Amino acid sequence: MKKFLLILTMLFFSTNYAQEKISNQLTLSEFLSYVKNYHPIVKQANLILNASEAKLLKARGAFDPKIEVDFDKKLFKEKEYYNKLNSSFKIPTWYGVEFKANFEQNDGLFLNPENSVPEDGLYSAGVSISLAKGLLTNKRMASLKQAKYFLNQAKEEQQILINKILYDASITYFNWLKTYKENLVYKSFLENAATRFNGTKRAFEEGEKPAIDTLEAGITLNSRKLNLEKSKIKYIKASLELSNFLWLNNNTPIELKENIIPDLEAKNSVDKTFNIALFNKENFDIENHPKIKALKFKTKNLIVEQRLKKNNLLPKIDLQYNFISADGNQINSFNSSNYKAGVNFSFPIFIRKERGDLKLANIKLLDQKLENETTKVAIKNKVNSILLELESFNNQNTFTDTIVRDYNVLLKAEERKFFLGESSLFLVNYREEKFIDAQLKAIKLENEFFKTKATLFKEAVFNINDN
Repeated sequence: MKKFLLILTMLFFSTNYAQEKISNQLTLSEFLSYVKNYHPIVKQANLILNASEAKLLKARGAFDPKIEVDFDKKLFKEKEYYNKLNSSFKIPTWYGVEFKANFEQNDGLFLNPENSVPEDGLYSAGVSISLAKGLLTNKRMASLKQAKYFLNQAKEEQQILINKILYDASITYFNWLKTYKENLVYKSFLENAATRFNGTKRAFEEGEKPAIDTLEAGITLNSRKLNLEKSKIKYIKASLELSNFLWLNNNTPIELKENIIPDLEAKNSVDKTFNIALFNKENFDIENHPKIKALKFKTKNLIVEQRLKKNNLLPKIDLQYNFISADGNQINSFNSSNYKAGVNFSFPIFIRKERGDLKLANIKLLDQKLENETTKVAIKNKVNSILLELESFNNQNTFTDTIVRDYNVLLKAEERKFFLGESSLFLVNYREEKFIDAQLKAIKLENEFFKTKATLFKEAVFNINDN
């Protein structure tokens, strides 16, 4: 990470001293570490978690103690019709029970008789209970449970989203590496073509080669120049795409300098960077996969909703009982001889709405459970497919390396024969074309190999190695 910060400094202050002292190589690990720390979309993923924490705080607010004051006064033609004060302190609890303390003081010429209280006011303390619907579960309890599950679900989804961004960034890095290697190949063979053209031209001037060889060597040279120019454009575009993932801490995008190059030996560190070096499908626990864990929390949310819908089938029976006293300073003044009580009962006869809600909740829950199982199978099959693909790539890379090596031997042999006058420029160019094609295929295969590694990282959801 420190090394990468130094490289980024060089992006802006590319002094000669800095260029001499600091490596201009940007490794995959350094690049992904920087993306993880500063990319805006990664910060957006953190906002999802912050939003879930805010929803949890909001749900907990339903259990906050509450102070209520209600004051009402009417004065008309110098007559005080009424002056009413009602203040209360309520403490909601986890279950359908709420404790309440109240003070009431009313007076006036036209006060409703039922509001008449002692001159110093009336105190009350009591409790309200939901005996059926709302006792063991209610919307307030359900909202808090769901908010907790949503928070845990958001943590898992955050990890999935971050890995998706890192996957996209790694694919861009691998494309940058591919175009850079292709550019090196074209540069190398342009030098060969230029050397061969100059030699053929001198041989023609000395009468040792026919003019047609000079023409053929010139065509080859221009073809190499054309290929190199195309390669440069691809590399520039890949560099700009890579810059899309480079940001500073203050949300400022930065552009990659031309002297920064990719790690040509990325193959040796890609497993360590993606933290998949010790991955084994036999030890792969699908239950710990963030996607599956997120779906489990989603299922728990639906179970809470199902229980709430079941509870709605019960009748509503709310009981209130309050001890009342004119002397709030004396606890023993509250007794059962002075009280205010009430019962509220309601029950829809056919409960069709409630039964319909419960059926929908059951369907949602069953649908979610089926999705959980299909997702498990899909992830397992995807991971197994990737592992088989990686095994095939190992074999393909072995074959490709052998082909590249053999084509190189053929080219060198043909060049020796050409300078000894035993071969033609046409055969040399043919061998060289085959060698170039083999190298480009090897680079492309390596790029596909890297992409498959990145796909395993994304599908199995690992944490990147920041070291």
